[in-house]
Amino acid sequence: MKKVLFFTSLFTMFGSSLAFSMSETPKSKVLEIPQETANGIAFPVNYQGWDTVAVSYREDNQTLRAIIGNPQAIKAIENGLTNPWPNGAVLGKLVWKARQDTHWKAAKVPDKFIHAEFMFKDSERWADTKGWGWARWVGLDQVPFGKDAESAHSTCISCHTPVAGQDWVFTQPAVMPKRIP
Repeated sequence: MKKVLFFTSLFTMFGSSLAFSMSETPKSKVLEIPQETANGIAFPVNYQGWDTVAVSYREDNQTLRAIIGNPQAIKAIENGLTNPWPNGAVLGKLVWKARQDTHWKAAKVPDKFIHAEFMFKDSERWADTKGWGWARWVGLDQVPFGKDAESAHSTCISCHTPVAGQDWVFTQPAVMPKRIP
C-alpha cells in the first residue's frame, strides 16, 4: 500500500490568509476561544498545527476550503484506514469566500472568512449521529452553529448523505510529495 506523507505548505498558505483576514478584527476577538456548540462540542484550539488533507473549491457558493486533519486522521490516511475512519480522527474545514487575485487574474484566493467546521470520529459517543460529532462555528467571531443538538447534527448529516458509503466524508486526501527530512 502506498504511503502518503503530508506537508503543511498549503495550510501555511491558507493560514496566512486567515491571519490576514483576522487582522482586520481587534486582537481581543482573535484570542477568544469560541463557545461550545449546542451539541456540546468544544472548538479544537490546536488545529493550526494540523496537516493539510486536501483543498477544494465549491462553484455553487464560490468558496475555497482548506481541509485539515489531526495527527490521528493523518496516520489513518497514511495507513489507508479511512473507511471507516478510526476513533479519535478529527477533520476540519476552514472556509473562505473566493475572490479573484488582483495580481494574477486566473487565480482564486481566500477573501472573507466564512466558517470553520469539524468532524470528530467517536463511534460510541456519536453512535446516534453516524459515528461523528459534527460542529461548525460561523464568521470571525466563531459563533456556534445550530440552535440545539439536533439541528447542529442533522444539518451536517443531511448534506453528507451522498457520501454515507465513505464514512460520511466528502474529502479524498490529496496525494502530496514525500516530506524531505
